[in-house]
Amino acid sequence: MVRTPLTPLERERGRYLGVLLRQARGERSMAEIAAVAGVSAETLRKIETGRALAPAFGTVAALAATLGLSLDDLAARCAAITDVPEEAGSAAA
Repeated sequence: MVRTPLTPLERERGRYLGVLLRQARGERSMAEIAAVAGVSAETLRKIETGRALAPAFGTVAALAATLGLSLDDLAARCAAITDVPEEAGSAAA
């Protein structure tokens, strides 16, 4: 199955998701959060750094539960991103 490439807006929302998760993690270690969520630390690292811009729903749900975040709130905050910064838009071109 061929996956449709992400749009610049979807990429920006994916980056923002990583920022939100990183902020929620605070001072807790990446390994600790990943272990409790049942994902690898490398998966969490990729999401937080913007290298995994479209993680699986189950992964996001597990991380949100571990971090005490509401999926509704995460979705709303990511959906609120309606514009792509100029440098991010031009990098994709």
